[in-house]
Amino acid sequence: MQRITVLGAGSWGTAFAKVLADAGRDVVLWARRPEIAESIVRDRANPGYLPGVTLPSGLTATTDAEAALADAQAVVLAVPSQTLRANLGAWRDLLPVDATLVSLAKGVELGTLRRMSEVVREVAGVDEAHVAVVSGPNLAMEIATEQPTATVIACTDHDRAVELQHACSTGYFRPYTNTDVIGCELGGACKNVIALACGMAAGLGFGDNTMASIITRGLAETARLGAALGADPLTFAGLAGLGDLVATCASPLSRNRSFGERLGRGDTLAQAQEAAHGQVAEGVKSCSSIRELAARSGVDVPIADGVHRVCHEGMDARVMAAALLGRERKAEWS
Repeated sequence: MQRITVLGAGSWGTAFAKVLADAGRDVVLWARRPEIAESIVRDRANPGYLPGVTLPSGLTATTDAEAALADAQAVVLAVPSQTLRANLGAWRDLLPVDATLVSLAKGVELGTLRRMSEVVREVAGVDEAHVAVVSGPNLAMEIATEQPTATVIACTDHDRAVELQHACSTGYFRPYTNTDVIGCELGGACKNVIALACGMAAGLGFGDNTMASIITRGLAETARLGAALGADPLTFAGLAGLGDLVATCASPLSRNRSFGERLGRGDTLAQAQEAAHGQVAEGVKSCSSIRELAARSGVDVPIADGVHRVCHEGMDARVMAAALLGRERKAEWS
């Protein structure tokens, strides 16, 4: 697996393209905006998303999707979860036959309630064995600056996951394989919602006990939903579960954590979105689809429900906190 195309030149797409190039692959990064592609080719930089990061010579960029996809052995989809279907639909006829399709998006699609791998399979018309997902503690700036991290490559085809593992292994980026695509995707989607709740708590002035409680109970509701949908419970104790959750809930680099903090300080949804300068906080939309998916599965997800109410029904974050604390008392594992 030598020639790899990354579709989407935002923070994570560019950082993952850099990882692949550092691992010795020939990488083409597709950018929607010409100025980004030109900056990558001319200056080896994408300053709007990864300021101060020098990109390797093995990485090139273009706005021509057909040229980017020509002869690709793997295609990495690095667009927001709620736009994946439309984007992939536009690229479908350009996808090389038998290429491995890799999703970096972390979310559950509104309306259909499909995970990202399910969207890819449906739109591209491929078997599940051709689709992989990347999950784990994936803070783009830390990875782009080569701080050590581990991640998970999940695919129902173990051999394909191993191929991808070799394709993105570097001295600073250590991928593990997993065949539990459901668990890895749910961990990645739900952690964004829990991070919004942690941000709200921080904005309200609450401290580490509160954060630890939200993270732990958030993991519990994620695992409940995962169990109902057929995930392996062990996945949620690993990098795609607890690892991703801790990083996203605790780091100031997390868009969802920062977005939630603005809501906790009293900003409206519109004000928080304006302050995000176009960066997508995936949990703002995924909270609604995860809440609906859980209801359909008969699973209680009080944190996701509370985040939805704050983001989309105008509930004050302090009221949400009081409602969570006022819930019926029960045994921890019930």
